[in-house]
Amino acid sequence: MITGIKGTRFRRAAAVTVTTGAVLAAGAFGAAPAGAVTTPTIAAAGGYVMNNGTAKTLYTKAADTKRSTGSTTKIMTAKVVLSQPNLNLDAKVTIQKAYSDYIVANTASSAHLIVGDKVTVRQLLYGLMLPSGCDAAYALADKFGSGSTRAARVKSFIGKMNTTARSLGMTNTKFDSFDGIGNGNNYSTPRDLTKLASSAMKSTTFKTVVKTKSYTAKTVTKTGSTRTMAAWTNTNTLLSSYSGTIGVKTGSGPEAKYCLVFAATRNGKTIIGTVLASTSITQRATDATKLLNYGFAK
Repeated sequence: MITGIKGTRFRRAAAVTVTTGAVLAAGAFGAAPAGAVTTPTIAAAGGYVMNNGTAKTLYTKAADTKRSTGSTTKIMTAKVVLSQPNLNLDAKVTIQKAYSDYIVANTASSAHLIVGDKVTVRQLLYGLMLPSGCDAAYALADKFGSGSTRAARVKSFIGKMNTTARSLGMTNTKFDSFDGIGNGNNYSTPRDLTKLASSAMKSTTFKTVVKTKSYTAKTVTKTGSTRTMAAWTNTNTLLSSYSGTIGVKTGSGPEAKYCLVFAATRNGKTIIGTVLASTSITQRATDATKLLNYGFAK
């Protein structure tokens, strides 16, 4: 047992040691040593981020919880089209009244395609991914599905979407629509959608389309004249607000709320991720920005 002056010295020495340790600790936390980055808080119910080059997971929040995906579904629509053998992007598709009626019946987002116009597959991909045209999605499903009736072709196309999902290892995903207006059985997860986007981005056509801010299509009318469509504007606001953004796709809906699959490249490093069920258009972009910053800092 330590007594008297020796004990005082011991206690004083101990106090100095503790104080020094506290100062060091405070300094360490205050300065945030290299590699220590604060994990962001997002409003979205689910999120996932990975390094696209290494496939390393950088962030998760309910990353494997199944949720409605809204129009982020259209990433798979585009992926299936672009995976078709001997694809001719300049092949023309005649816009049917059924596509227009579908838009009206569902109050769906539209590329404002005009019945009777001939539109190329390439133009339909822009109409699908920029203004999120459900009419363009319907036209592509009708064109690239198999069957003697439109209903059969659409069913076949959705089947291809699900086959592709399985081949990519999207184990928590199911599609029952070509555009995200599901029939109660259209869902995915942040991890699965990120996996899908990473795969889709291997297509140079897909990459070109999803990083385009605005596109003006020139279609061919019933009479053979050229129609210059009103410009399609990309709904992904990150293309303007976040330096290095290269895609990918927004989504929204009563059940899906506000979704965004996003990707950006800085200094040769590509970060790709997804937020599902955020609280507003502005917030999903804020969530994605936080996650991109975090990903690049990791």
